[in-house]
Amino acid sequence: MITGYVNEAGRLQPVAEVQERLNGLVWIDMMNPSDAEEDQVEKWLGVDIPTRDEMEEIEISSRLYTEDGATFMTAILPSQADGDDPQMAPVSFVLAGKRLITVRYHEPRAFQTFPIRAEKTPMGCETGEGVLLALLEAIVDRLADILERVGREIDAISRSIFQQKGAKPTKSRDFQKVLESIGRKGDLISNIRDSLVTLERLVGFLGQGALQRKSDKTLRERIKTLSRDVRSLADHDSFLSQKITFLLDATLGMINIEQNAIIKIFSVAAVVFLPPTLIASIYGMNFIHMPELQWPLGYPFALGLMVLSAILPYLFFKHRGWL
Repeated sequence: MITGYVNEAGRLQPVAEVQERLNGLVWIDMMNPSDAEEDQVEKWLGVDIPTRDEMEEIEISSRLYTEDGATFMTAILPSQADGDDPQMAPVSFVLAGKRLITVRYHEPRAFQTFPIRAEKTPMGCETGEGVLLALLEAIVDRLADILERVGREIDAISRSIFQQKGAKPTKSRDFQKVLESIGRKGDLISNIRDSLVTLERLVGFLGQGALQRKSDKTLRERIKTLSRDVRSLADHDSFLSQKITFLLDATLGMINIEQNAIIKIFSVAAVVFLPPTLIASIYGMNFIHMPELQWPLGYPFALGLMVLSAILPYLFFKHRGWL
């Protein structure tokens, strides 16, 4: 699908017939284009549109380059990122003259919200470069929202690990679910970090191109601000990644503590019941000459001795603080 946008008083307006308004277009958005649509746009603009296989190549030279006067830039962006399993796919941005062309095969949230906002509010979209900067700013805002949400969810996980409200010390928690949740957040943070790395390279490449093209000073300042925002998000992502690692280690430590507590209970129980078992074994022997067998108080004496031999180790453990 091909969607075209024209600039009207700084606002973006979608057009129904792209070919008829071709000269006035500042942005052409190609969503999941077919081969015929790619050939059509290449014929209109004289620009070689990157294929899906070319967009997925990981070499920097394949993602950031200039060809026939057009600037090609590709970044990895998330979609469906309201959960923990976003769809990560490349999006190509092509600056051809005063026109921006975007090629994508998924639906990042910024591509839904940005046109609506740009249609109502002037955002400096007079040229393709201005549209690209405004779109990148919307993308960075979306990534910031994702990291803020993940940060709150990580804090909730941390509270569930370290603040056991109203729970008994011996009550076991479902650490398997905690580990699964930590793993999902770690994967999400890793995906966002990959996206930020590609965006940081893209913005740096865009800044160099703006200097060569002698773009407007305001645009260059916006590129610098955008670069700082991406870098700060990358730092925040690294912080969250370190926190995830800490929570993983802490959870494994909590599991070991609970296992040790359970083993300690069994160990204490074994020690406490060992002396009574020994006494019962002695008086269970079938010897003829055992004085207590003829003694009227022998049975209560043996029971009392077993109880006393169980209580004394328990009191000793209590005194030493082992229980």
